[in-house]
Amino acid sequence: MKQCEYCGKEITYHEIYCCDDCQIKANRFYERCEKFSKLFTAVNTACVFGIPVGLFLMSFLRLLGTVVASGSCIILGLMLLLFPFPTEGMIKKFKIIKAVKIVRILGIAVIVLGLFIAGMLVILGF
Repeated sequence: MKQCEYCGKEITYHEIYCCDDCQIKANRFYERCEKFSKLFTAVNTACVFGIPVGLFLMSFLRLLGTVVASGSCIILGLMLLLFPFPTEGMIKKFKIIKAVKIVRILGIAVIVLGLFIAGMLVILGF
């Protein structure tokens, strides 16, 4: 059986969504993705490059490198919490609701990683 693109419930092959509510929510999700895609891409790119740069800087300038790496992780995690935009492959495999939950869980994990990096600076000392 085919599944609803938004919630994952089983539907007939002639439908895309199980109800009008799912269709409205899916359309709202796709509109939000289009509206914030440039902001998400810019911040995501900066943070993804900021993490390894910060880790590299930690070997020379411990405080600056830690601030850059942990700050990039925390900002990236917050972006994933506020704008949970899964990839098309994730949406196709898990449907929208479950894919958004997975992205938010990853966002929380990235924030925890950033706090862990900052905590290691405190534990190991300046």
